[in-house]
Amino acid sequence: MKKLTVTDLTIEEKLRLLCCDGWWNTFSFDGKLPAVEVSDGPVGLRKGRTNDKGETVCPKAVYYSSMQTLANTWNENLAEEMGKFLADDCKDEKIDILLAPGVNIKRHPLNGRNFEYLSEDPLLAGRLAKSYITGLQSQGIGACLKHFCCNNLEYNRFEQSSEVDERTLREIYYVPFEIACEAKPVSVMCAYNRVNGKYASENAKGFKVLREEFGFDGAIYSDWEAVRDRTAAAKAGLDIEFPYNDKNYKKFVEDYRNGKITEAEVDACAQRILDMIYRCKEMQTGKGVKKTVEQRLEVARRIAEDGIVLLKNEGNILPLNKDTKIAISGCYATPEKEMFAGEGSSKVEPIEDEWNLPDILKQELGTSVLYEPMFWYERVSGAAFKWSARPYQGKINAAKVNVSIICAGTGAKFEEESVDRRGMRLPIAQERAIIDLASVNPNTIVIIFAGAPVDVSAWENQVKAIVYAGFFGEQGMYALADILCGKVNPSGRLSETFPINFNATSVANSYVDTMVTKYTEGLDVGYRYFDRHTETIRYPFGYGLSYSEFEYKNLKIAGEGANIKLSFDVTNKSAKDGKEVVQVYIREVAPVVYRPIKELKAFTKIFVKASETVKVDIDLNDRAFAYYSVSDDKWVVQGGIYQILIGSSSQDIRLIQNIEI
Repeated sequence: MKKLTVTDLTIEEKLRLLCCDGWWNTFSFDGKLPAVEVSDGPVGLRKGRTNDKGETVCPKAVYYSSMQTLANTWNENLAEEMGKFLADDCKDEKIDILLAPGVNIKRHPLNGRNFEYLSEDPLLAGRLAKSYITGLQSQGIGACLKHFCCNNLEYNRFEQSSEVDERTLREIYYVPFEIACEAKPVSVMCAYNRVNGKYASENAKGFKVLREEFGFDGAIYSDWEAVRDRTAAAKAGLDIEFPYNDKNYKKFVEDYRNGKITEAEVDACAQRILDMIYRCKEMQTGKGVKKTVEQRLEVARRIAEDGIVLLKNEGNILPLNKDTKIAISGCYATPEKEMFAGEGSSKVEPIEDEWNLPDILKQELGTSVLYEPMFWYERVSGAAFKWSARPYQGKINAAKVNVSIICAGTGAKFEEESVDRRGMRLPIAQERAIIDLASVNPNTIVIIFAGAPVDVSAWENQVKAIVYAGFFGEQGMYALADILCGKVNPSGRLSETFPINFNATSVANSYVDTMVTKYTEGLDVGYRYFDRHTETIRYPFGYGLSYSEFEYKNLKIAGEGANIKLSFDVTNKSAKDGKEVVQVYIREVAPVVYRPIKELKAFTKIFVKASETVKVDIDLNDRAFAYYSVSDDKWVVQGGIYQILIGSSSQDIRLIQNIEI
């Protein structure tokens, strides 16, 4: 394949190349260039195409856990596996680039798209995204890192300006992109919103940071219909506009003829597009061996197993014993696909379409299982719908059995691209049903199917156990049953804080109007804020229960200055094998600038057999201790005393030791 450069194209061809072909493709000039086709989405291929009837149709593909549930695994190996296996569905449909992953920080718990993003913490989001990209591209499919940047609400996303100070941009919102760029994604997608008044598609300053500081050497393209001024975007460094916009293209050509953009500026974008096209085709060479659908489904199941979080387990009611008589209530026990997924560009048409927890548990426990849908929603008109409830039979069933399980949640009607969540509480019909059933059976377990934190305050104290299933994909119900029955030891840990309610969050009273969102909390995003307001935490960042008990001891620190090596032991004190997520936080004792109380700087997920001990080794470098100095335009390590804090969550610190730098 002869590689063309910008010198092989006319100026007319170069201008056209920057404006793509249709909705999903780069322009090929009738075969002069290879065509590259892109497609959604992060949790399974969504090749949405319009048929001859004008309907959008998608081929079936494996529906993996949402990015939020993937993040709850804290498992970089599984993130890489997910990327590898997603590549196979792309190959089946001849897709070159998957529009994923998204690494926007979960600043606001009501962001309608939080289920598509990884974490409130930039290190966790960045490292999982890096592994995901590594896996995807190792199998010949390009990645598109998105959405750069500060797309943290869906409200008025085409115009809203995210007002963020420079240090917060550098330490919070840029970091996941910086880390993910280490995997060399072939492309980055800009956001819709403005950043400090400038449209993300025209964010020359941000694009310069991506390329000159983070080492990104791929093509930058717009989110769909995010370009207002094609010339301004190209001059800023945005290479491709998606989809093709005839009005923008004609104005672009006119601007070139009128000298508003130079050929050298067009060439810079065009060459990056050419490099991306040829890189994608070269990546595919020798990558023809695909996994079977069964193998893909097995990986989807393992991700769900690792991502489900046990939030409460009073009296060790879980795991369930064999022959336990149970009743299951709630329509989420036998859900439609809209109930375990968010709406929008990441919605997938799954391979399998039956999810029945009562039948699975009946087989696993060897006992009869009573089931009552109890509450459900009905469409009223358009996007409007109403909830209905019939708790009577559910209460009768709950009163007959040893354990009552209630399956509640949200789904695509509550969490979706383009609009934000209405609140953090479950619908009132669900809350009342939980309270009603718990009143007749104290051994009540609630399973939450949702893509973001839920306010559990109305009923949490009335139930024995809470399991956060999240949006766990098409194999999740089997994974959930295995956890409930004890075949799998839960190891999911929260990648975002569950506050007591929305009013307790840092954004509840932050400034927002029709055009501006002011990031008044600065660096205090997520657990960084809650560390100063611990009374408002329901379940902290990094938290999750296990059927095992782990002990930390024997911390040793070696090295000089800010380059150190940690070693310590983790012992499983129980009779059940389990996985533990070890988290390392850093705190500067006497900072000369404002710093959060502590920040996550390393983590690892380890497997520890029953009654055995595993030695953990973790390396830290100067970046773990640094803050971004706006006055110096660089990362700076201040000399002084730092605390190394190692624990099982942000609020469960087991080992502490001071070092001096």
